[in-house]
This record gives sequence, structure tokens and C-alpha cells, in this order.
Amino acid sequence: MIRDKGKKKTGSRLQEDTGIFEVQAEVCQTLANPKRLHILSLLKNGELSAGQMMKAMGIPKANLSQHLSIMKQKGILIARREGTVIYYRLATPKITDACTIMRDVLLQLLENREEFSRRIRGANSES
Repeated sequence: MIRDKGKKKTGSRLQEDTGIFEVQAEVCQTLANPKRLHILSLLKNGELSAGQMMKAMGIPKANLSQHLSIMKQKGILIARREGTVIYYRLATPKITDACTIMRDVLLQLLENREEFSRRIRGANSES
């Protein structure tokens, strides 16, 4: 039986966890794109228009629109229209917190690999 802080998990609790894992995987899959991460980075300080993002990213309107549409569909972004201009913002600022934590994890992994590589090169040069 799976234990959670000393308590047995019920079938419905396991189903909830499975559902959450599936949604989490969807969100992670959605964010597993450099352009979408760039969009998150641009929006971390507040909303921007699609035109502002297009200019900052240097990508065609159709390409940006496709990324924004996917992120909006997955609930990561919220859009509002003001006349002919569409503005986008993050659905929650916690998204950038998660990305910052993940970036820190990646930097630590790279550091660990670099250290390992140095040790290997050092051991080989001593032979």
C-alpha cells in the first residue's frame, strides 16, 4: 500500500494523484519549447500585446500566434482584447516561480556534469 505521511491512500486519492500527474505532464509538455519559455520570460513583469512580443522575439506573427494559442488553450495565459490589440498575461505568477526553480535545477545539473567531466579529465591525464 502507498503511504503518504503515515496515512494509507484510498483509491479515489490515487485517482486524484493520477489526474494531477496527467495535467502536470500536459503543462510541462506545453512549456517544453524555447519560444514558449521566452514568452513566459517576457510576461513575467506584466501583460504585453502580441505585437510587443513579436517585436521582442523577432518571430513571424503566425508563429507567435500559434504559441500563444496553445498556451492560452492550456490555461497558462489569459488574453484580453482592447480594440484591435490583444494583450496577454500569465494566468498565475507561480508559473514563473516554477520556471525559475527549474532553471536553477538545470544550472546545478550542468555544474555537476562539468565537475564530473573535470574529474574524469584529471584522472585520464594522470594515467
